[in-house]
Amino acid sequence: MTAHLDVSLLPVLANVFDEIDRPLLIADRAGRLLYANPPARVLLGADSESKQPQPAFVLSMFPMEFEEILRGLERGDESVCVECRCQGVEIPSRVRWLPKSDWLLIQLYATASGPRPGIARQEADARDYAVEADDVMKDLGDDRNASGDVICEPVGEGLYFLAASPAMKKIRKQVLMIGSVNVPVLISGESGSGKEVIARMIHAHCIGRNGPFVKVNCAALPAELLESELFGHEQGAFTGAVRAKPGKFELANHGTIFLDEIAEMSTHLQSKLLHILQDGQFSRLGSRHVTQVDVRVIAATNVDVQEAIRQGRFREDLYYRLNVVPCHLPPLRERREEIPLLFDLFFDRYQKEFHKDVARPSDRLLAAVLRHSWRGNVREMENFVKRYVILGDEEEGHRELLRTAAAESAAPEGSSNGHGLQNLKSMVRDLKDEAEAKAIAEALRQTNWRRKDAARLLGISYKALLYKMRQFGLGASAHEVHAASVM
Repeated sequence: MTAHLDVSLLPVLANVFDEIDRPLLIADRAGRLLYANPPARVLLGADSESKQPQPAFVLSMFPMEFEEILRGLERGDESVCVECRCQGVEIPSRVRWLPKSDWLLIQLYATASGPRPGIARQEADARDYAVEADDVMKDLGDDRNASGDVICEPVGEGLYFLAASPAMKKIRKQVLMIGSVNVPVLISGESGSGKEVIARMIHAHCIGRNGPFVKVNCAALPAELLESELFGHEQGAFTGAVRAKPGKFELANHGTIFLDEIAEMSTHLQSKLLHILQDGQFSRLGSRHVTQVDVRVIAATNVDVQEAIRQGRFREDLYYRLNVVPCHLPPLRERREEIPLLFDLFFDRYQKEFHKDVARPSDRLLAAVLRHSWRGNVREMENFVKRYVILGDEEEGHRELLRTAAAESAAPEGSSNGHGLQNLKSMVRDLKDEAEAKAIAEALRQTNWRRKDAARLLGISYKALLYKMRQFGLGASAHEVHAASVM
């Protein structure tokens, strides 16, 4: 046993353990069930393969032995074998630490419809699962290693920072470096790409992390109201000001203020913001009193700021004051490694929120999701997954992706930022994806679909291979089709 893991890593583990055909559970030290793979869910009597049993289920399986199991593992036993009770039936099980964690990996030696395997098979399974789990945890344990490594970090308000691509890992390192220094940050990136997530992660790692995080959408209010919203006002400062009101900068004191869509702010307000950045002082509307604040300013925009400066819509001196640490967030189509992670995150979230029990998407739909351009970025994907969970119609999901792709291809050239250049990037990416898919398929063929051997042959991590197989629709169903075609 080593470090405590965050539950946000469960979707990453699920991507691997969902493909194991024997029942596996993951529980914490308190006996709360964190995860059950599909065979375990069927065995434990969940309503369907996609529904998790209740968190207290593990303690009901081991009502008297659980503390004894923990004591055995803590004194150094590699594993503990014990009979557990499931739906009135005694089932042999083996409990061990999930490698590099303080979670428990529970192997159940039974199937939903068949006899229990013999002792020799149990021991072989135990060794296989331990190796499988160790491979996964090695990948999760150090985010500096292979390309398949994944970082999943909660940043508050139900949001997560996910990084599987080199670009996003670089952004995370940048955030960790600037966290201890109170300087302004300007985040640029397309609409919906996740700029608020980056802002919240900066706040989570900064000196004032225990202070407030205040978000202001500068495009949502007209200039007159935005000024009052930011700086506050005194009673009688304008018609309707029946009482004094503090502004967002006062509310964010000793914390962080996030100014989203800052390029939409009027030049008059930009000058007041420049003053705050210079000396941390401002006055409420209708007041002569100067207020001093200690606030970290993070700004975000989806426009070309240099072009806005040339057009006179953005102050150049404010730009240089904000751009102490520039942070550019690439669009989702340029970091496709995150697409399956985001899909799983949103799928699980909205299954719970809407109390739905929708079957997980097929490899065919996932491959279409991974090929899609996602011009609306993470926001577009979230809305797509939300509709999929609500409707539960995979064919409609396919049709929606096709309609969106057709509309984008019909758009006139140059109608949006850099589409001609993006088309060239898409061509290069498609050629790269095609070459990768062929190489992976050939490695799987040469190793008779032994995925660990294929990963070693390709020189990538096992988990990276699983993501690539999912990306290119090379899952078990594809293997079955291939096998059937050569018989």
